[in-house]
Amino acid sequence: MTSNQGLRTKDQRSKVVKHEITGLIQQAIRKAQKKGDLPSFAVPEISLEHPRQAEHGDYATPICLQLANLARMAPLKIADIVVKYLPETAYLSKLEVAHPGYINFTLDDGWLAQQVETILAAGDTYGNTDIGHGKKVQVEYGSANPTGPLHVGSGRNIVLGDTLANVLAAAGYDVQREYYVNDAGSQMRLFNETLYARYAQALGQEIAIPEGGYAGRYMVQWGQEIAAEESDRYLSMPYDEAVTAIGKVGLAKALACIKEDVELLGVHYDRWYSEQSLYDDGYFARIMTILRQGGHIVEREGAIWFTATELGGDKDEVLVRSDGEPGYFASDIAYHYHKFVERGFDWVIDVWGADHQGHVPRMKAMMRALGLDPDRLTLIIYQLVTLKRGGEVVRLSRRTGDIITLREVIEDVGPDAVRFFLLARAADSQMDFDLDLAVEQSAENPVYYVQYGHARIASILRYATERVPDFAAGDLSLLRHPAELALIRHMLLLPEVVEQAAVNLAPHHLTYYAQDLASAFHSFYKECRVVSSDPTDAELNKARLKLVSAAKIVLAKALRLMGVTAPERM
Repeated sequence: MTSNQGLRTKDQRSKVVKHEITGLIQQAIRKAQKKGDLPSFAVPEISLEHPRQAEHGDYATPICLQLANLARMAPLKIADIVVKYLPETAYLSKLEVAHPGYINFTLDDGWLAQQVETILAAGDTYGNTDIGHGKKVQVEYGSANPTGPLHVGSGRNIVLGDTLANVLAAAGYDVQREYYVNDAGSQMRLFNETLYARYAQALGQEIAIPEGGYAGRYMVQWGQEIAAEESDRYLSMPYDEAVTAIGKVGLAKALACIKEDVELLGVHYDRWYSEQSLYDDGYFARIMTILRQGGHIVEREGAIWFTATELGGDKDEVLVRSDGEPGYFASDIAYHYHKFVERGFDWVIDVWGADHQGHVPRMKAMMRALGLDPDRLTLIIYQLVTLKRGGEVVRLSRRTGDIITLREVIEDVGPDAVRFFLLARAADSQMDFDLDLAVEQSAENPVYYVQYGHARIASILRYATERVPDFAAGDLSLLRHPAELALIRHMLLLPEVVEQAAVNLAPHHLTYYAQDLASAFHSFYKECRVVSSDPTDAELNKARLKLVSAAKIVLAKALRLMGVTAPERM
């Protein structure tokens, strides 16, 4: 079962306020055209933005500036006309034309207060939207070679992919999460030979690891474990047979290690897909036939090449090397054939490291060769992660003097900090991960700041349960304080943030949103006493407790989308 099957039948999809407003603007322009106040032209897409200064309202549109050439009028005049045809609504209290032709929109205070009820009714489905319309999408992420423990760069891949999958599910897509296990090819052969050497060394044999082999200490440990478990069984086999056999044991160990690591991050895949199965099940042979019949293969220099340059690629790619060994790209084609043709995904998103940047054109060429729309495949290329401690770059493990594994970082700072920090920058930005900051219990640590906000809310509600047992009946019209309304405004942005993250494939927006929401709550808590002992505040207490309950829902949802826990106590 995919991770959001059944979701669409039981949740409530949240309205995005900005869409309501853009709809009104579009209607007003068309009405003005119908009445003859504006000439006839195709109405372009209407954008809304959030003004930097609060006095300019909640939303502003520059559409009248865009229409100046089409209407052959001054933007301010167009704005006056559009405002004339904008209808009154319950959720807007003020419309204002501003130089040089903006229209500013201010949400109504009374309507804002009533949205607390909407959030409470939606519960943990608040923030979900329906832009996906059930479209079947696969997100493939992680997918490091199963040749050892994951490192922190792989962690960024996993966190980006997993959070994006969460966001897409919340946006109405039918999402499958997949890990592609690269268990075929030359790197696995090198891994197998290295492991055999370490195993033999553990039994006193003088066998060197192969050139370019895996020198990590974990290989020594695995070799020793296999020697203890199997004694000299593999030494009595012919070399090639022994390398293949011990490689299967090593693959199982590597996968077990990887699965434990992703479990520590709270990541659960719907499928672990074996590269080797593409050859075993005949998909490699099938795509080679398809490419030959399509005229996309040439033979030169003893190798078989895919003519990617004829389909928009920047260079041709080897499918089968001169030694008869299939290249990595052959597997990529077979794998994506299986995704699109055999399994029928409408859209596939691959999360790849920066070293794959040059592969994007060839992947688009591959889609054309298979007769598929290249836009159905999206590749997210993420940049490197630099670990820092005490302002200095950390390159080696303090424990082993070897590579720094993802698990070591998780054990040092905790899974929540790992997920939040690795998500905190756009994928195409390089990242510094401050290990000291990640464990700091202060407002400077963003994940601590956000989680503390949720824990504070939980504490307030525990305290209030005994003292104000009937606050569910609170009158929300009493919420008029600027800090109350500011908090509600931030809460109402969650559906918009989810949609933005889904459309732009940019889940890092959630980290900024969560910090802004926590800040709005902390400000509200500082300025507004939630549970007052003054009898005259009894009704206001109830209204504020409803607001606090709604804030807990929204902050928990933002954290959950990031895969970060929402603690009840800290």
